Amino acid sequence: MFRHDMSEYQGGLPAADGTFRSERLESAFTADGWAPYLLTRGDHLVGFAFVRGLDGPVRVLNSFFVVRGARRGGVGLRAVQEVLRRHPGRWEVAFQRDNAGGAAFWHRVAQEVAPGAWSRTERAVPGRPSLPADLWLSFTVRR
Repeated sequence: MFRHDMSEYQGGLPAADGTFRSERLESAFTADGWAPYLLTRGDHLVGFAFVRGLDGPVRVLNSFFVVRGARRGGVGLRAVQEVLRRHPGRWEVAFQRDNAGGAAFWHRVAQEVAPGAWSRTERAVPGRPSLPADLWLSFTVRR
């Protein structure tokens, strides 16, 4: 579902068998320096957060997803705040410029966790010169 949502902004298509790329999923559960988080509401799995860079100076919220039926109810904001608090230090989060909902969400997160002390930059998508640059937010989460 995450890859399906992202295909609107990145133009990704499923493989012949109907599945999307899954290397981030595999890395989140098996690679050093990564941490996977599953988001729930009651008994329902409603999303995930994948963090990378835990073994380096900057943590990256590599992937974050909440199913559409659970959005706008606060589950995403509460979950990302908890993930960030578990790993204090420098953070970066990327999102697509055309993703207005994502942009509003991530700007709100940055302002809540680092009021007035965050920055936004544009960076090319590695290996994908045909895509518009991503927007990156940088901030520090204190203990």
